[in-house]
Amino acid sequence: MKRRDLVAAVEAAGARLIRSGGKHDIYHNPKTGATQPIPRHREINEFLARKILRDLTEEK
Repeated sequence: MKRRDLVAAVEAAGARLIRSGGKHDIYHNPKTGATQPIPRHREINEFLARKILRDLTEEK
């Protein structure tokens, strides 16, 4: 999955960028209270992308 597609999906789910690092950006969803790093690669493994999206959108 392209990184920009994952970031668009994460932001559409309500998550916001907290900070940018050297190799990862940290996103936090205030609705669920979840925080996840997103790698700064052009392509992200499909399984990892699904896990990031699931973790940021599921209620705890």
